[in-house]
Amino acid sequence: MKTGLIITGGKLDMAFAGEFLHEYEIRHGGAFGSAAAGGSRGFDSVILVDGGLERAEALGLVPSAVVGDFDTVRPEVLDRYRGNTGGDVLWDVHKPEKDETDTELAVSTALKLGCARLVILGATGGRLDHELSNIHLLKMCLDAGVEAALYDGQNRVSLLAGGRTFRRDETYGKYVSFIPLTEQVRGITLTGFKYPLTGRDISIGREAGLCVSNEIAGETAEIRFDAGILICVESKD
Repeated sequence: MKTGLIITGGKLDMAFAGEFLHEYEIRHGGAFGSAAAGGSRGFDSVILVDGGLERAEALGLVPSAVVGDFDTVRPEVLDRYRGNTGGDVLWDVHKPEKDETDTELAVSTALKLGCARLVILGATGGRLDHELSNIHLLKMCLDAGVEAALYDGQNRVSLLAGGRTFRRDETYGKYVSFIPLTEQVRGITLTGFKYPLTGRDISIGREAGLCVSNEIAGETAEIRFDAGILICVESKD
């Protein structure tokens, strides 16, 4: 399974990013690729977005693709990348006046590169409009059959269609919340959680908080539902 990393131009805690990538590399470096295989830090593809170029230098990342309109990156950094990256790096340059966000372009690039799993850093914690847009971009990944999540120091955000089994030792934090992305999500059943449910429906604006701040009661827990899409937020306290 080809795994991709996207570093966006949004807000990113560098201490968190460094620790996250170090741990990821230890866990997955041998399984999912290395710099020698054309990847970087345990990822098969690394896509840098606009201001993400500046973060990547400090994080020791080797890009597979560079995407954006480059309105938030210093010219000297951009010139340095142009001079130091070889012909194997894909450059996808756009004008600032465009219909897509830079992160949307990066996700499209990741799909073209054949990524079946995506880790996205820098997509939360800054401008709320961009954060909401980035959460909705996960639907683009879901439709393509790609496992994708947004990460920051406190949260992992992904989408669910049908259900998932959670292991306590693999969950990102203590709390697990489910929030409707579609107008209605039907037949939610929660087993192994502190607050179980059986066959409940939730809608946007109605009982949307019913599945917020749950916890895994044992070693595993499971959610299953009949229709709709849920935003899954795993959070540390």
